[in-house]
Amino acid sequence: MQQAPLTQESAVNAPDPDPQSVLVLQGGGALGAYQAGVYEALAQRDIAPDWVAGISIGAVNAALIAGNAPEDRIPALKAFWHGISRELQYRLDEPIGFARRAFNEASAQYAATLGLPGFFTPRWPMPMPEWPNHLSQLSYYDTTPLRSTLLDLVDFDRLNHAEMRFSVGAVNMLKGNFAYFDNTERTIGPEHIMASGALPPGFPPVEIDGEWYWDGGLVSNTPLQYVLDNRSLREMNVYQVDLFSSRGIVPTTMADIAQREKDIRFSSRTRLNTDTSKALQKLRAAAKRLARRLPEEFQDDPDLARLLDCRPAGAVAVMHLINRAHGYETNSKDYEFSRMTIDEHWHCGHHDASHSLAHPNWINRDVSPDEIVTFDLSGDRPNDRLRRPLASSDSTGEIA
Repeated sequence: MQQAPLTQESAVNAPDPDPQSVLVLQGGGALGAYQAGVYEALAQRDIAPDWVAGISIGAVNAALIAGNAPEDRIPALKAFWHGISRELQYRLDEPIGFARRAFNEASAQYAATLGLPGFFTPRWPMPMPEWPNHLSQLSYYDTTPLRSTLLDLVDFDRLNHAEMRFSVGAVNMLKGNFAYFDNTERTIGPEHIMASGALPPGFPPVEIDGEWYWDGGLVSNTPLQYVLDNRSLREMNVYQVDLFSSRGIVPTTMADIAQREKDIRFSSRTRLNTDTSKALQKLRAAAKRLARRLPEEFQDDPDLARLLDCRPAGAVAVMHLINRAHGYETNSKDYEFSRMTIDEHWHCGHHDASHSLAHPNWINRDVSPDEIVTFDLSGDRPNDRLRRPLASSDSTGEIA
């Protein structure tokens, strides 16, 4: 029997045999080693991103991935994270409790005082509040070493001319507007990655084409919204890697309060962006159903066209991977760069991604066209010794 030809409508609704893979990387300083572990788990399963987007340290990890050949990406990530972390002499069989918290605080203060090789160095003398200086010098640290590190570890010619799409977000310092630097629109250099991670007052703004930029996390710490707003008609699998969890435990100390505030501040837009995109996707689906019932003379109505154009067609499955809180962490966790802690973050990212990729809910997912479904699957596994229990977790396969 002859197969009926595919219409444009049925072609859109047919399952995509080759969905686009997108890696979305949040900002979070030292916690970014978790993202490196996630990427390693993806690579071990031959999942190669077609598009990688990042903010702040996520932009650095994104550049290390997009700016290297597949076989060189893990070595480049290891070279960066081992290069900037410090091997401090401290080991415990059970890395929790007051002793470990004290060690992490000391390690964070070490980095804050002396800087990190290949990343940043303290300015001397330290700028005082009322001392005028050139805008590029108004920060407590100098990030010139990061530029050299990026030039050593990232092939910018490959990043700009390979098939992988690359996007990083920053904030225009004088206008307050969010901006994305995308290799489909411009040539990317180390200054674009540095601008995405220029968090004040620690790091100085970065000048690009006569404009000054700060860390994208000041406006939104995740590039998910940009990805969903600018995607093609293809079905999409998004691996969204967050470094701050929006859920936690009841604080019992002032240190817990400071950490909880930072978690909420840098994680809140992730859920907002996902919920907004789901609502728009449902609106488009409703408009499409309505269009089928309208008389022919209304099919070209501009208001209908606008509703149908509010979101591209195509299913989106979002694997949400969250670096959940550790019992020994405090407010300094994003600038605590001891080698032991960095290796633990990497291990947790690898573990969470491996668990989620093998989860039946992900393997057997069935996402309809015009639907966005978010899977948070790592929360339903037993807590390992590096984690403290959460007040609650999303393990049903979809975040409301």
